[in-house]
Formats: sequence, C-alpha cells, structure tokens
Amino acid sequence: QVQLVESGGGLVQPGGSLRLSCAASGPIFSIYFMRWFRQAPGKQRDLVAHISSGGSTTYADSVKGRFTISRDNAKNTVYLQMNTLKPEDTAVYYCNADGSYYDSGARVVGFNSWGQGTQVTVSS
Repeated sequence: QVQLVESGGGLVQPGGSLRLSCAASGPIFSIYFMRWFRQAPGKQRDLVAHISSGGSTTYADSVKGRFTISRDNAKNTVYLQMNTLKPEDTAVYYCNADGSYYDSGARVVGFNSWGQGTQVTVSS
C-alpha cells in the first residue's frame, strides 16, 4: 500500500557526485526508518545508510565521510548525497522504509516497503 520510487541514478566519473531521491506515497500514517541499500552484480544487498524519523543517521564504513543521508518528513522523501564516488560504488541502489499506514478499514498497520532500484555506475 506504501510505494517507494527512486530517482537520480546514472553514470558518473570517479570523483564525481550524484544525489538519489526516494519518495514514499500512499495512505501513510508515519514513517520510522528510511534506508538506502546497494547491490553490486554477484554480491549481496548491503545497507549503505539509514535515518530515523528524528534525524539520527548511521553509515556503512565504506561510505563514511563521502555519503550523506537526509530526509524531508513533510514530503515523505529520503535523499542520498554521494560525493567522491569510486568505481566500487557501482551498484543498484534501493530505498527501503518502514512505518505504518491506513489500511482499507482505516486501521493503522505496519509496512516495510522497497523501491524498484536505481543504477549508479562510476566509470571513466
């Protein structure tokens, strides 16, 4: 019932920057954590960063100091600013969120949703 749509991926040279966005839509009551994961070919999906509803953040060691996660609660949107990109950052990036929404009976129930993924390629 809650859908996530990512945007902002693409091809960038090493050392460049990209900004990913992920907007949640639907009968949302509240969103707790919002996260970015990534999955490179032949590898598992790994957590990149997450942010709480209050703005607390954590990052994978591999992206600390280069990536910044932020969110706009009024827009139900999470962002990932990626700077000083490296070839090893190449992956499909997925947005994930959990929270609660109004079901068809107007009850508040929990959700955990994923976006469709957006490709980030870092190459010269």
